[in-house]
Amino acid sequence: ADPNAVNPDGTVALPKAETEKPAPPADGKYPVMTFEETEYDFGDIKQGDKVEHTFKFKNTGEADLLISSARASCGCTVPEYPKTAIKPGKTGDIRVKFNSEGKRGQTLKTVTISCNTATGSEILKIKTNIKVSE
Repeated sequence: ADPNAVNPDGTVALPKAETEKPAPPADGKYPVMTFEETEYDFGDIKQGDKVEHTFKFKNTGEADLLISSARASCGCTVPEYPKTAIKPGKTGDIRVKFNSEGKRGQTLKTVTISCNTATGSEILKIKTNIKVSE
């Protein structure tokens, strides 16, 4: 904003307060992460099993997709994500590994993906029922 700007009524024009969302790209074009699925159910597994699932996505937006991080809700879940830009129209994978050691019963874990989409993040979920052998 021009610090010398004057409103029509003669008062000094003050810059608008910033909102909490980051400013949109200069060209207004965002990447869009379109997932084949955002939740996966492993079904019944045995305590101690290590399982993994790959979430496939496509950048259906108009700008390069950049993933800055992927954080799991606990240390038993490890996400792996692309470290390079995903061009518009291209696909990528986020692999999520889960270790059921010491866990039991119905379990739901989330992975939060921080990225440069309009919303700034995406959420993936995995769930399972962990059976304890007698």
